[in-house]
Amino acid sequence: MTTATERSVPKPVFTDAEAGAKEFPDSTARRFNYYVPQKRKQTHYEDVTVEVQPDPRHYLAQGWLYGFSDGRGGYPLDWTVLKAWGSDRPEPTRGPGSGGKGYDWPAHGWHEFRDPNEEWELSLYRYNANVVRQVGQNVEAARRSKAFEQWNPNWVRFVERHVGAWMHVDHGLGLYLFANANRRAPTNMHNNAISVNSMHRIRAAQDLALYGLTLSEEIADFDGSAHLDAWNNDPAWQGVREVAERLTAVDDWCEAIFAANVVFEPLVGELFRSHLVQHAAPRNGDFVTPTIVGAEEYDFSERDLRYTKAIFELLTADREFAEHNTRILHSWLADWVPVSIAAARALQPLWSQPDAKPPRFEDALDSAKNRFSGIVTDLGLETPKELAQ
Repeated sequence: MTTATERSVPKPVFTDAEAGAKEFPDSTARRFNYYVPQKRKQTHYEDVTVEVQPDPRHYLAQGWLYGFSDGRGGYPLDWTVLKAWGSDRPEPTRGPGSGGKGYDWPAHGWHEFRDPNEEWELSLYRYNANVVRQVGQNVEAARRSKAFEQWNPNWVRFVERHVGAWMHVDHGLGLYLFANANRRAPTNMHNNAISVNSMHRIRAAQDLALYGLTLSEEIADFDGSAHLDAWNNDPAWQGVREVAERLTAVDDWCEAIFAANVVFEPLVGELFRSHLVQHAAPRNGDFVTPTIVGAEEYDFSERDLRYTKAIFELLTADREFAEHNTRILHSWLADWVPVSIAAARALQPLWSQPDAKPPRFEDALDSAKNRFSGIVTDLGLETPKELAQ
C-alpha cells in the first residue's frame, strides 16, 4: 500500500494592493459618467455606443492609437465635406503630464447624433434573426401548401428575372457602399447605425438568393440564373445598374448615405418593391414574394430611413455649419435626382410583363416622387427642380 504524497505547489496570495481594491469618488456609481446623455436619463444604447470609439479632441491623451501610411490617424473628419459644429477646432496639444483634457463633451457636433432605432450588436442579431425566422416559415408554409403551383406562368418568368435582379442592388450597396461608409463615419453611433443598414441589405440579398434556390426546386421550369442575364443585359435594368455602381464608387461617406437612402431608395427602391412587386404579386397568385420583399421594405422605411433623417437633420440645423451643409446637400440632390429618375423610368416596361397588371407606372412614379419630396422637406431642404423630369 502506497501513501499519496502531498504535492508542493505555489499557493495564491491575495493582497489589497491592486487598483481594483481602491476607492474612488465614483466607485459606487451605477452608471457611466464619461458622456452627457441626450435626454434626462442615459439609455443602455448610449452606454454601449457613445465614446466607444473615442476622440482625441475629448480625452484621448495620446492622440489616435492607430493611423494610416500618410500620417493621418483614426477617423479623419475630412472624409466628408459636410461639417458639424466644432469640426474646425484643432486637436489639443498633448505633452507630458497633460492628461486627457480636451474640449468639453461632446468634442464636436458629430457626437450629438443618436440613432432613433438604438441599434447595437445585440439588437441587430435579435432583429435579423426574427426576420430570417419569419421569412423561412413563410416559404416553408408555401412549399407544404403547394402555393407556388398557383402562380401565373408570366409571373414565374418575372420573379426569376426581375425580382432576382434586385438581389444585385442589395448585395452591391450593402457590401460596397454601407460597409465602406461605416468605416469612414466619425463616431461609434454613426458606425453602428450604418453597419446595421449594411447588414439589412446583405441579409435581403441572401433572402432573395435562398428564395431563388427554393423556387428552382419547387417550380419545374424556374431558371435560377435568369437574374444574371436581366442584370447584365436587360435594357430595363441598365439605368438601375449604372446608378448602383456609381453609388458604390462614392468616396464621401455622407454623400453615399444621402444619395442611397434619401434619393435612390425612395425614387427607385420603393418604386420597384412597393409599387410593382407588392402590387402585382397577389394579382398573379403569389402571396409569398411580398413577404420577402416586404421585409426589406420595412428595413428601409421604418429603420434605415429613420437614422438617415436623424443624421442630416442635425447637419442642416447645425449651429455653425448649417448653411454650408445645406448648400452641399442641394448640390448632391442636383447630381443624384436626375440619374435616379432616369433609372426609374427605364423600369417602366416591367409594369406590362405580368398577366395581371399593377397600377399604372406614371401613378406609381408620382407616388414615389411625392414620398421623396416629403423626405427632402423634412430635412429642411428644397425639392429639386430635377424632380419634374
